[in-house]
Amino acid sequence: MQAKKRYLLVSVGAGLLFLIYLWGLQIGEFQQQPYQYQQLPQYPQSHQQEYQYYHQSQEVHQHQPLPQRSPSRPPRHWPESTELLEPYLEGGEQEEDSPQLHHQHTSPRERRAIRDIIYKNKRCRMETCFDFARCQPGFRVYIYPPQRGDEISETYQKILTSIEESRFLTKDPTRACLFILAVDTLDRDQLSAQYVQNVRLRIQNLPTWNDGRNHLIFNLYSGTWPDYTEDLGFEVGQAMLAKASADMVNFRPNFDISIPLFSKDHPLKGGGIGYLTLNDAPPSRKYLLVFKGKRYLTGIGSETRNALYHIHNGEDIILLTTCKHGKDWEKHKDSRCDRDNEEYLKFDYQGLLHNSSFCLVPRGRRLGSFRFLEALQAACIPVILSNGWELPFSEVIDWRKAAIVGDERLLLQVPSITRAVGRDRIMALRQQTQFLWDAYFSSVTKIVLTTLEIIRDRVDSHVSRNGLLWNSLPGGLCVLPQYSTDPVQFPFYYNILGKSPAQQFTAVIHMVTPLQSQTSPVVKLIIAIAKSKFCAQIVVLWNFDKPLPPRNKWPPTSVPLTVVEGQTKTMSSRFIPHGVILTDAIISLDEDSVLSTNEVDFAFIVWQSFPERIVGFPARSHYWDASRSRWGYTSKWTNDYSMVLTGAAFYHRYYHYLFTHYVPASLRTMVDRMANCEDILMNFLVSAVTKQPPIKVTQKKQYKETMMGQGSKSSRWADPDHFAQRQTCMNAFSRWLGFMPLVHSQMRLDPVLFRDQVSILRKKYRDIERL
Repeated sequence: MQAKKRYLLVSVGAGLLFLIYLWGLQIGEFQQQPYQYQQLPQYPQSHQQEYQYYHQSQEVHQHQPLPQRSPSRPPRHWPESTELLEPYLEGGEQEEDSPQLHHQHTSPRERRAIRDIIYKNKRCRMETCFDFARCQPGFRVYIYPPQRGDEISETYQKILTSIEESRFLTKDPTRACLFILAVDTLDRDQLSAQYVQNVRLRIQNLPTWNDGRNHLIFNLYSGTWPDYTEDLGFEVGQAMLAKASADMVNFRPNFDISIPLFSKDHPLKGGGIGYLTLNDAPPSRKYLLVFKGKRYLTGIGSETRNALYHIHNGEDIILLTTCKHGKDWEKHKDSRCDRDNEEYLKFDYQGLLHNSSFCLVPRGRRLGSFRFLEALQAACIPVILSNGWELPFSEVIDWRKAAIVGDERLLLQVPSITRAVGRDRIMALRQQTQFLWDAYFSSVTKIVLTTLEIIRDRVDSHVSRNGLLWNSLPGGLCVLPQYSTDPVQFPFYYNILGKSPAQQFTAVIHMVTPLQSQTSPVVKLIIAIAKSKFCAQIVVLWNFDKPLPPRNKWPPTSVPLTVVEGQTKTMSSRFIPHGVILTDAIISLDEDSVLSTNEVDFAFIVWQSFPERIVGFPARSHYWDASRSRWGYTSKWTNDYSMVLTGAAFYHRYYHYLFTHYVPASLRTMVDRMANCEDILMNFLVSAVTKQPPIKVTQKKQYKETMMGQGSKSSRWADPDHFAQRQTCMNAFSRWLGFMPLVHSQMRLDPVLFRDQVSILRKKYRDIERL
C-alpha cells in the first residue's frame, strides 16, 4: 500500500514538472515575440522639456517612463482608450502588436532563427565589441580596396567617396580605427538587381575582419518579399550597422546607428535647400495634414495605409493613396481602388508638401520611408506612424523638436492632435526641420559624416558633443569638440546661454616683409592698435625668410607684444590656432593695413553683437559668370558685397581651429602654392557654417586711397594673375562644399551721428570722419 502511494506521488510530481516545463517553453517563446511599439525612441537626455506627442499604454509606462516634461507646459497625450478605433480597419481586424515583423509566411521559430543568425552578437556594445586601442593614434577610417569584378552601386559609391574625401581617411590599415567594406551591402533584397552574391565568404576572407570588430556596415534595404525580415544574407558579427528602417527590437543602442532611407538621386554634396523662408511667418499653410503614396492591399505595411481614408476629409486633410503599382495590381484591387486612383491624380505631390503644416509619414513595406526626408526639406512637420522605428540618428537628435511621433493603432486621433498644436509651436517645429535637413540630411556626405562623427564621439567620449551642440545651429558637424566641450567657448551659443563675448581682443599681424624703420606702416599700425582700450595683446606672425629683428626695433607698447616665427612661412599659416592667442576675439591684420584706434574700437563693438561672423573693412563680392559657367570675383566698390577680407577684420578664434582641422589639406596646399586666396577660403568657411554674410563697417577715405596706391611691384595686388587665381580659388572652394556658401549683403554699419550735422565733440568716433 505504501509503495502504491509513493508511486502515485512520484507520477503526480513528474506530471507537474512536465506541465511546468511546457509552460516555461510557452513563456520563453512569448517573451521573444517583438512587441515593437512598447519601446520608445531614445532621445538625448539633455533636452527633456518639449512636448510628448505619442501615447503608450499603462504597462509600457511601468517599464519605461517617459522623459520629464517641463512643469510650465501642460503635457499632451494620445488618448488612452482604443475603443474608438475598433472599426477603422476593414473586416474589423485590429493591427497586430508587431506589424513590422508579423509575417504570414514564417513561423515564430523561423523568425527567431533568422534574428539569431543575423544578430548573433545581439548584446554588442562599444565596451564589449569594439577595440578602442586601435583608435589611440587618432580616429582614422580605412576602406578596403575593391576586388576584381566588384560591382558597386551609384549610391554606395557616393558613400565611399564621402569617406575618401573626408579628413578621416587613411590608406594604412594598421593606423585605422574603423574599417569600411568595399563590398556593396546597401541592398540585401534578393529580388533586387543590386543584390551582391557571396558577401559572407568575401568579408570573412578579409585579413582584418576579426568577426567584424571595428567594422561599419551600411545598409538601406534588408529582407525581401513577402516577409521583409532583417535578413542581410550574412552574419554581421561584432560589426556596427549603419542601417535604414532600423527596428528597436534588433537595434543595438549606442552601437548600431539608424540612418535615413534615401534614394539613389540624393546628391553627394550640397543638396537642395530647405523651403522655409521668412515669408512663411506666421506659419499659415493651406492644408493641415497631407500624404500621397502607395497603398498596399495585402501583406506587411498594408494596415495603416489602407485605413487613411477614414481621416481624409478632402479639405484641410488630404491623404491620397493608390493601389496602381506592381504588375498584378488589377488582380488584387478592392472596391476603393478606382475611386482612390482617380482622386490621387488630382493633386500635385510637391504642391501638397509645400502647402501643408504636417506631413504624414506612415510605414511602408519597411519601417522607413522616403517621405521622411521629403517632409523635412519641405518644412512640413513629419507625423510618424511607424511603430518600433528607431529614428535616424536618434542617439544625438532630439526628434521631439522637429516631429510628432504617433502610434499606428491610434490613427483616428491624428487630426485632433495636429489641430491642437499652437502656431508658435508649429513655427518652432518647422524651423527645426530646416536646421536638421541642412545640417545632417541634405546630402549623402552629411549623412555619412554624421555617422562617423557619432562613432568618434563614442570613441572619444571625454571630448564628445552634448545635446545642445547637436540640436542647435550650426550643428554637430561644424562644432569640433576637440577644440572645447564647453558651448560658451564657441561663437554660436552666447544668446542661448545668456552670455556675452569678453571685452578684449588680440591683434594678429601677418608680416611678410622686413621691418625697415620706425616709420614703417606696421609700426604705425602697432601703435594705433595698442591704444585701443579693448586690446589685450598683439601677436606678430613673422613669415619672412630673414631673421627676426631684435626687440629694440619694435615700438614700445602698453600691451604685451609677442613675435611668433612661422615654421612653414605659408599664407595659410596666419590662421594656425597659436596657443599664445588668449582672447576669443581676433583682429586679423596685414602689415600694410591703415587703421585708426577709433576704427578698431568701433569694429570691435560691432563684432560683439555678431560674434559668429566676420566683421571688418575691405569688402569684395562674387558673381556668376554665365558666359563661362563659373563663379567670378570682383573688387569693384558696389552697393553689395559677400566677403570681408581678413587683412583687416574681426572674427572668433574658433575659426582658426576650424580652418586648420576642418578644411581639407588639399585646399590649404593650394592656397600656399599660389600664395593667395587664404582670405577667400576663410570667408567660404565662415559663411558655410553660419549661412550668413559678413558685416562691413565704416572706414576712412584714406583706406581706399591706400589700397589703390598699392601698385608697387612688391605688392601682390599688382600681379596680373592675382584676380585670375582668385577666381580659380572660388570655383575650387565651391566644388569642395558642393554649393556656393557666400551670401550677398547691402548692409554697412556706421557709428551713430556718423556725418550728422552736429558738433564733432559730441561724436564718439571722431577720427573716422576725418580725411
